[in-house]
Amino acid sequence: MVNIVGVRFQNAGKLYFFDPNGTWPTPGEYVVVETTRGIELGEVVTNVHEVPEEQLTGPLKAVIRVATAQDVQHDRDNRKAEKEAFSICQRKIEEHGLDMKLVAVEYTFDNSKILFYFTANGRVDFRSLVKDLASVFRTRIELRQIGVRDEAKMLGGLGPCGRPICCGTFLGDFQPVSIKMAKEQSLSLNPTKISGICGRLMCCLKYEQDNYEQTRKTMPRVGREINTPDGRGTVVDLHIIRERVSVRVARNDSFEIREYALEDLRELNNFPTPQAAAQEKPRQEAEEAAQPAQAAREPAPKPDQPRRREPAGEKQDKPPRAPAQPPRAETAPEQKPAPEEKPAAEQKPQQLPPPVKRTNNWREALNKAIQAAETTETQE
Repeated sequence: MVNIVGVRFQNAGKLYFFDPNGTWPTPGEYVVVETTRGIELGEVVTNVHEVPEEQLTGPLKAVIRVATAQDVQHDRDNRKAEKEAFSICQRKIEEHGLDMKLVAVEYTFDNSKILFYFTANGRVDFRSLVKDLASVFRTRIELRQIGVRDEAKMLGGLGPCGRPICCGTFLGDFQPVSIKMAKEQSLSLNPTKISGICGRLMCCLKYEQDNYEQTRKTMPRVGREINTPDGRGTVVDLHIIRERVSVRVARNDSFEIREYALEDLRELNNFPTPQAAAQEKPRQEAEEAAQPAQAAREPAPKPDQPRRREPAGEKQDKPPRAPAQPPRAETAPEQKPAPEEKPAAEQKPQQLPPPVKRTNNWREALNKAIQAAETTETQE
């Protein structure tokens, strides 16, 4: 067991774990830690706790010290310097005529590097810009191109729901979102209604996707004929959130579309319960994981013993096969006993069919070759 502490460097940023190194910081305090980018100041998010050493993917960086008042003031001075660096870099981009949009500027805690984040439609040759910025700031310059989702996370804003965007408030990592989720949730496929301020699909489509998938397993598919309290009908629509089903039923000489609660239809059609649907997915995953292991245990068929297909009439006359023997521990291939060698006097030289003479009639030549082969088999 090892002690770890969770530290975050940006608002709603990714959570990193460090070795407390004998310190016991509490959530809300700031610590100075060593990262791959150098010395950084981060906010403690989780208490110091123990985890098994097997869960660690690599060696942990150590916490240098709990931040003092001078460290916090130095970080504030860097935030002010970032605003000045942003305006300078923006002016340099216009002077060089580069097709790029500057998003944010970040100073490292030890002022050994300045990072400029930008967005662009394609690749940008900013080598001359880096040289110009290095001559102004007299430190190491690094430009990073980011995507539109990262831009929205850094800048923040309000989403279509009227609340601050999720990625800028509490989402640490971006979850994969697809148009299939919008279809399963019966949402409008209009891009302006299902896209966020970044222009991509909204991250909140992922929140209720698991509930939609589990509930859909307990409901009949559209177009299926089911039994209803009013007779037999065809499913025309599903209301997953309300757990109701629209069914077209025959009434006299016409059809009517009626809604029924899923519980009422489950008793008449024996639909799976939510508990059974929740257990189906883990069971399928376990079966898929067991298939490769079972295939590895089964012995591969021997190439020197091909399986022969026999006529159906002969299978009934033959006795049943003996049960298969367990595989041998030896890894060497099974060797068949060599046939007994006959004396030289009894061995007959192998007779080859006579060569086929060239002729213009190919049918005649083919018949002669077949007759010669049959004669050879008869002699043997």
